[in-house]
Amino acid sequence: MESRPLLKLVEADAESHISFLQSLIRGPSPNPPGDTRLATDVLISYLRSPGVSPEMIVQQAHMPNIVSSFTCSTPRPRLIMNGHIDVFPVSDGKDWARGPWSGDLVAGRIHGRGAVDMKAGTAALVIAYSFLYRYRHLLSGSLALCAVSDEETGGKWGSKYLLELDEEWKSDCMINAEPGGLGTIRFAEKRTLRSKSATRIAARLIGELAKVEEIVPNLDVGLGEYMKPGDVRAAIDEAIGEGAAGIVLKPTLNIADIRLPVGLKAWQVVDVIYGIMEGYSEASVEIQEAASNPAAACSHGQPIVEILRRNAELVIGKRPLAIPSVGGTNCKFWRYKEVPAYVFGVSPETMAASNESVSVDEFLVVIKTHVLAVWEYLGGKTR
Repeated sequence: MESRPLLKLVEADAESHISFLQSLIRGPSPNPPGDTRLATDVLISYLRSPGVSPEMIVQQAHMPNIVSSFTCSTPRPRLIMNGHIDVFPVSDGKDWARGPWSGDLVAGRIHGRGAVDMKAGTAALVIAYSFLYRYRHLLSGSLALCAVSDEETGGKWGSKYLLELDEEWKSDCMINAEPGGLGTIRFAEKRTLRSKSATRIAARLIGELAKVEEIVPNLDVGLGEYMKPGDVRAAIDEAIGEGAAGIVLKPTLNIADIRLPVGLKAWQVVDVIYGIMEGYSEASVEIQEAASNPAAACSHGQPIVEILRRNAELVIGKRPLAIPSVGGTNCKFWRYKEVPAYVFGVSPETMAASNESVSVDEFLVVIKTHVLAVWEYLGGKTR
């Protein structure tokens, strides 16, 4: 079978795809507190229907990680498909027009907490994996699915735990379907540098700490040149927000942390902070290493990027552009181990907001793009 007949098979099951996402949303999995068992039951049931035998890897009883893998005629290349099951928490849901776990389909959008971040993406990867498993005899290399339960609170018992547990989950490449927008493929993200301080002169001190935004990162020459064209900058602004192109590769000072771009080391910023603090004997600062993460990036020129772009164009008629991002994802854990990792997913619009909802059309696009991209990456015929 070739890629176009495969695409038609995926398209023919659209109603089933929508129903699966609705069921996944209806399995509450807010984190904190992090109990994802209702949602993981939905995933396991779905995966078993085409004959997949998913496994649970559990360190925390209420936060199981669902994994599966298969090897074709050769073991390489190996690709990981990674998504998370836990979602941003909700309060009492009184400010929702529909219940936060409704999964209602209205006017082309599916409603509920996690619809955008990232149950649509995780469902898309699970669906894609199921189709690829069904036709694995036509592929080469190996493919693994990791649907993890701890992303919203840092990943300690999710992706980070899997990678520390077994080299099996490392792979040659990783793809993820976090909300990034159909016009982009994310290849980098900023670092978080968190601190806690005690001061009675906070306003003046914060004003001076803004000096960290003047630090110039040491960018790779190729990345610096790639980021100059207007179409790349326009894609960043469209996907992240007006003005994002101007800050995505610069340090930014926020209320809770400082975001460090690729090419800037934590010690460079810490040196500036401590230099400023010398003028404030009444103030103290402590860097929270456990809550901080290094910036994470990989090449925007890896083969999987062009494969994703080409297949997205086949589905929607437009090639997404590779851009760096400001938010954090599980991709960082693979990038820290020098495994290239990329994001292609639905729009982040309404993410973590009351009345969160995802476009059905975008959800279906993400399914089809990931199916076709992995098919091509693993040697499937593309005519």
